[in-house]
Amino acid sequence: MQIPIEDIKIKRRIRKDLGDLNALSESLRRYGQMHPILINKKNVLISGRRRLEAAKRLGWRTINAQLIDAGDELAKLEFELEENIQRQGLTNEEIQAAMNRIQKLRNPGFFRRILNSIVRFFRNLFHLD
Repeated sequence: MQIPIEDIKIKRRIRKDLGDLNALSESLRRYGQMHPILINKKNVLISGRRRLEAAKRLGWRTINAQLIDAGDELAKLEFELEENIQRQGLTNEEIQAAMNRIQKLRNPGFFRRILNSIVRFFRNLFHLD
């Protein structure tokens, strides 16, 4: 659900240092919000502080939020900690492989461009998506 950013309450948090938000702000601007923030029924932020701050920097008035039932302090703390612990970063090799694939897709070789043109021609001819 979309919720006005000004309605979200931020209480005591585990993360003190939000780090550099420039890359996250750029990602939100370019691709939109991929994952909702988590709030409780009183609009208290459970997780997603960096996403929330990046959205504020972009001037967003609303943000996609998921309502969860985290009634007590223990549950809220567990949700916040779990979200931040379970993230697994990509290895350097995985990042390089993805960047190579992106480069190939952005700049296909001669034969790939010919094949893509043929496929587009037949899709247009037969109105296929």
